[in-house]
Amino acid sequence: MPKMKTHKATAKRFKYTGSGKLLRTKIGKSHLRRRKSKRVKVQFDSMLEVNSPATKKRVQKLIPYAKKGK
Repeated sequence: MPKMKTHKATAKRFKYTGSGKLLRTKIGKSHLRRRKSKRVKVQFDSMLEVNSPATKKRVQKLIPYAKKGK
């Protein structure tokens, strides 16, 4: 069987923790940030856990070789 290709845009937006949780980045980080408060801009740096089983399954298909933890 040939190797599966990694979807690069998905690989940049999602990552797995050591315990196997899937984390996602937040939207709205790239532009129009001048009018946002300092607190909101700092919150853009954190990542959120993905809770939806459907999203987890879809991301796993798009990045098959990502480290899934334990």
